[in-house]
Amino acid sequence: MSVKLLSLNGCLTRMKQGLATMMVLQLLFAAPLSALAEDGNRQGNADRNTRTPIKHVIVIIGENRTFDHVFGTFQPGHGQKISNLLSKGIIHQDGTPGPNFSQSAQFNTTVNGTYNISPTPKSPFQILPPAMTDGAPTAPSDTNPPPFATLAVAESFETDLFPTFNGFLITGATGLPPKSIDTRFANVNNLPSGVYPITPAVPYDAYTGDPVHRFYQMWQQADCNASHITRANPSGCLFDLVPFVETTIGTGNTKTTQPAGFNQLTTGEGSNGMQFYNADQGDAPFLTELARRFSMSDNYHQPVMGGTMVQHMMLGYADLPWYSDGNGNPVNPAANLIENPNPLPGTNNFYTRDGGGANFSNCSDLTQPGVAPIVSFLQSLPKPVTPNCQQGVFYGLNNVSPQFNEDGTLAALGANFPPSNVAHIGDQLMQKGISFVYYGGHWDRAVAHQPNAYCNICNPFQYANDIMSDPVKRTAHIQDTTDLHEAIKTGTLPTIAFAKPDGIADGHPASSKLDIFEGFVAKIVNELQDNHELWESTAVFVTFDEGGGFYDSGYIQPLDFFGDGPRIPMIVVSKFSRGGKISHTYNDHASIVKFIEKNWGLHPITNRSRDNFPNPVMSRSNPYVPLNSPAIGDMFDLFNFDGDGHD
Repeated sequence: MSVKLLSLNGCLTRMKQGLATMMVLQLLFAAPLSALAEDGNRQGNADRNTRTPIKHVIVIIGENRTFDHVFGTFQPGHGQKISNLLSKGIIHQDGTPGPNFSQSAQFNTTVNGTYNISPTPKSPFQILPPAMTDGAPTAPSDTNPPPFATLAVAESFETDLFPTFNGFLITGATGLPPKSIDTRFANVNNLPSGVYPITPAVPYDAYTGDPVHRFYQMWQQADCNASHITRANPSGCLFDLVPFVETTIGTGNTKTTQPAGFNQLTTGEGSNGMQFYNADQGDAPFLTELARRFSMSDNYHQPVMGGTMVQHMMLGYADLPWYSDGNGNPVNPAANLIENPNPLPGTNNFYTRDGGGANFSNCSDLTQPGVAPIVSFLQSLPKPVTPNCQQGVFYGLNNVSPQFNEDGTLAALGANFPPSNVAHIGDQLMQKGISFVYYGGHWDRAVAHQPNAYCNICNPFQYANDIMSDPVKRTAHIQDTTDLHEAIKTGTLPTIAFAKPDGIADGHPASSKLDIFEGFVAKIVNELQDNHELWESTAVFVTFDEGGGFYDSGYIQPLDFFGDGPRIPMIVVSKFSRGGKISHTYNDHASIVKFIEKNWGLHPITNRSRDNFPNPVMSRSNPYVPLNSPAIGDMFDLFNFDGDGHD
């Protein structure tokens, strides 16, 4: 496929000047429209190994963006409806406050002594805490990227982008100190209480600050309470304490006392969680065009409250592993590894122990810190929800590195996660002889102990004893993203592929950018379109691990102690998902597991994993809330298998 060497910056400018959609597509996709519409199904429906014509699945996982954060202004095609900031009247098309702006209003409160997920009384923020730079980079550097200072160095380090996007590796530095007020926003000290746009004040191709996204913090931000329940919101989760949590505890506390002079600026986050991009005005152009041309869900959720590791675990296990002796027997972690979100004496919501290795909780024990408020909420619902906490085990609720090194050796235990014997989707696939590979960006460099941005907490199989302790399985089932590109080009793609960018390309706020992640997706999609036989039999699920602490206006369904959490983007790119459909069926990462199991005739992983949940029965009056909750879908309604793949 020939590459049109047109900078996406130019494409963005032209989009904002009203360039026709056809021209935009020709710029973003290096192939003409006819390449996507090519007919034929060389493999056909006769393959008895699958329920559908889909013979390959690629799951692409970006980092830390909610649905409204990316698609809050997205307007679907004719006959399709969507639930977002714009459709609800929270904002106008240009991103300014709409008639229902107060629906996104945020509140301040006080939490003393004991952790509380729905504290009262609350008082509205008249003006939000200012946006802040958090850890966003000040200036380019080839020795401490991102961004890089020179393109040649950037391209030698980052090889996973469609070439048109490489220029974004050297742009976007803030020019401001870390953890400072983000003065790129002209009204930064006068932000109204609610969501606010990033662009045009801050360019789309710019690094921004990172909100908090940890387990107990996110439950607290969600402000879930049975007294808040309405017909439209039967869980009573309001998501109206986002800046409060950001400015009182932030990303973690490893201190035994609150720092002297602590105030709302100390965490460096401010009200970053209330920011959104404007897809209608040209932001996220590649993802937006994928959404226009293929199927998208506006009811797909991060499966766990909190951050990176637990979300990827749900993709691999449809459950969370727990702390063990490394041989499948539960043991208690050291006391300093146990979370304690109860506020320190004399502080407002400054957790006693959070971060610095404190990432585990025994949610079967109501006397454990932080557990009772969540379980009490679940039990207070009109239809009580079972916490699903295995008796006497400590679950890892925040980012914990695996004890396994990439080469299969074991690091010192310390605060690491011991090898896990909990069953995962790979076990099911191996038993059936179905090939699968987790492709991690910079995996080869990590194995060779070379400079890298590989994400070990993103790889669910690096925690698995049966994979990591066996060199043959480790080599077969964990590879580098460079191997993924080669497999697509040569037609040797495994049946199931998980594609995880390295930390430069994953789209994570502060350490990456959304446009760089778009470049990662674009390369895979374009390579797949080049291999016509694979294109006719492959489904690409493009999603994010979690919402990153950004606000979202969607319904949150309580499934168990661990979540669900807010909505995140999900686009299905396939010959059989064309047409711009918006699915409202309730899904989360375990739905991808359910799709794999249904298509390849597999059983649920264990008797407690989330792939046991039934498919939702949806109401016409409110298609976002399952009548048979707790329930999650299997993603099949994002496809059209009745025809030959035509729109």
